[in-house]
Amino acid sequence: MDFGFGENGPFRRSRFGSVTGTIVDMVPAGQGGRRRDGCMIFVTMEDMEGNTVNFLLTPATYVVDFETLSAGMQCTFWYAADAPMPLIYPPQYNAVAAAREKNGRMVSVGYFDSALVNEEQTLKLNMDGSVEVRTVNNQYFQGSPANHNLVVDYASSTRSIPAQTTPSKIVVLCS
Repeated sequence: MDFGFGENGPFRRSRFGSVTGTIVDMVPAGQGGRRRDGCMIFVTMEDMEGNTVNFLLTPATYVVDFETLSAGMQCTFWYAADAPMPLIYPPQYNAVAAAREKNGRMVSVGYFDSALVNEEQTLKLNMDGSVEVRTVNNQYFQGSPANHNLVVDYASSTRSIPAQTTPSKIVVLCS
């Protein structure tokens, strides 16, 4: 959808959507005729408004801090907003990333351009030698995180527009 701002306009829609809520249930899952072999998990959660939302966690889903998720946890799940999905209720998404809600930790998932500003123009990353840049399988990322989809873990940001932060960790979602 184009709002007249062009490809590099100030209000591009994010490639990722998110849902925050409480995990209600987690069960082994299969997809596309595949057997339930334990590699995929079907997560049922209740969002902040009390709606049920389902997520499929696959081996490609990045879970922040490699934390083991369980029923009762407050979490945020991110999904590719432009990916095909079944038109069913409750909605079901393939999870790209997941993070347990923790005080003092903020997580942003999205595309960051060559200046390390996200698509919504709301967050700019300041890099210094202390920022860990990894891949989803926890290997050191050898290139620049610019012009990639990123999971950004940070504790605080400025109140400027865009807000600026020096993240504690960046995970590159290599496609």
